[in-house]
Amino acid sequence: MKKIAIGIRREDINPWEKRVPLIPSHIRELQRNHPLEFRLQPSTQRILRDADYAAEGARIDEDLSSCSILFAIKEIPLPVFAKDKVYVFFSHTAKGQPHNMPMLKRMTELGCTLIDYEKMVDDQGRRVLFFGRQAGFAGMMDTLWSYGQALKADGLGTAFAAIRQTIRYLNLTEAREAVQRLGREIRDNGLDPRLVPFVCGFAGYGHVSLGAQEIFDLLPVEEVAPRDLEAFVKSGNASAHRAYKVVFKEEDMVLPREAGAAFDLQDYYSHPEKYEADFERYLPHLNILVNGIYWTPRYPRFVTQDALRRLYAPDVAPKLRVIGDVSCDVDGSLASTVKATDPDHPVYVYDPYQGRALDGFEGRGPVVMAVYNLPAEIPLESSVFFSQALKPHVPAIATANYDGTFADCRLPDVVKRAVILFRGRLTPDYAYLQERIDS
Repeated sequence: MKKIAIGIRREDINPWEKRVPLIPSHIRELQRNHPLEFRLQPSTQRILRDADYAAEGARIDEDLSSCSILFAIKEIPLPVFAKDKVYVFFSHTAKGQPHNMPMLKRMTELGCTLIDYEKMVDDQGRRVLFFGRQAGFAGMMDTLWSYGQALKADGLGTAFAAIRQTIRYLNLTEAREAVQRLGREIRDNGLDPRLVPFVCGFAGYGHVSLGAQEIFDLLPVEEVAPRDLEAFVKSGNASAHRAYKVVFKEEDMVLPREAGAAFDLQDYYSHPEKYEADFERYLPHLNILVNGIYWTPRYPRFVTQDALRRLYAPDVAPKLRVIGDVSCDVDGSLASTVKATDPDHPVYVYDPYQGRALDGFEGRGPVVMAVYNLPAEIPLESSVFFSQALKPHVPAIATANYDGTFADCRLPDVVKRAVILFRGRLTPDYAYLQERIDS
């Protein structure tokens, strides 16, 4: 049987992207069990060496033109696309993101097929390929680092200053050990009284939030329910030897616009316009806010510019020093996220009066950590996790029929739902993107 050539291109979107869609041992397994052969463009940036792939039977080759199917992680430059090829990657196009519409248009012109990892969901609508937990790991590390640096800028030296950015650790294990040391310092010696109670709020409870909480829980943590937060802070019973976390769900963050109406989760999902944000009341009691919520413009904005103006009024000394926006929705659920950042310049101060970002840690407003590609900061762990989830779907993607119609492509439903373009045409679920492409 003739083998199907699958290409894996090098990542070149930025110097921090070191992840791979498939690791060497999984490529060996796929080649052994299926009529597949893998070719990889050489890369010195990739977290796993070319030699590791070659040792497992992959071919290292600059020219991937013989491959009909190409896998990547992030967006692909326009000149790279070739006629009639199948591309599998995170395209960031499903929301009509303006910066990627030229890429989608180019793919339509070339008759390409696009399968987007983000849109691969099971029968219950749950994603099967994601980096959410890894984003939470890296995002929490970067948020703790940001907090230490913000306090340092305020002239307050603390044990938080020992935490480094995620990319400054060899791996996630080393990063965890650093947080454990911080935890022992808090438990044994306590926090500066000016930081007590030290409260971190987590907006959301999905994969992103769980990953962030997993790192935070390495500290000596006690959980406080949202409804009890204000009374707890005012009670004076908090310990300097503890860190406190609050996890906010939808019912904690919004309320019905109709007087006397009760919150209903399904109604909120179906008719978010019937609800308004009710989150401002928590902000004065938090030292750190970590955002892990998936958001679209249909839903209320939880942290508004007006709320932050009130919180950072000239005569107020707010506790909230850092916002770690792991979700990183620019102009999204948090008014403070006015731009995405990268590992070279990971934070800025949001000035709620000017509505703008000031690079660094100084200024009146929260320090915002909004690194847009957090899983890339732990590339090995992220790659292993992702490859394990992707591997079962590769044979079906490789052996599907890309010569006929979309209806007859023989892709399993979980993959078929993720086909944004088929032979250069938007599939029915993504027809709404045509207007964005045209404009």
